Amino acid sequence: MKQQQYNTALYMRLSRDDELEGESASISTQKQILRDYANEQGFLVVNEYVDDGFSGTNFVEVR
Repeated sequence: MKQQQYNTALYMRLSRDDELEGESASISTQKQILRDYANEQGFLVVNEYVDDGFSGTNFVEVR
């Protein structure tokens, strides 16, 4: 029986602690962890979204 494959998108966002760096270390780490997980689960990554420069503490209007 063929295993069903799911399309998925990855979402990474800036850690407030890393705001002063370029693409934050946490973004790079999140990407790797999420890509590894998707691969292990057999998910097909169709898109990646990165809010690098906007932490969860920013207002939605600012993003």
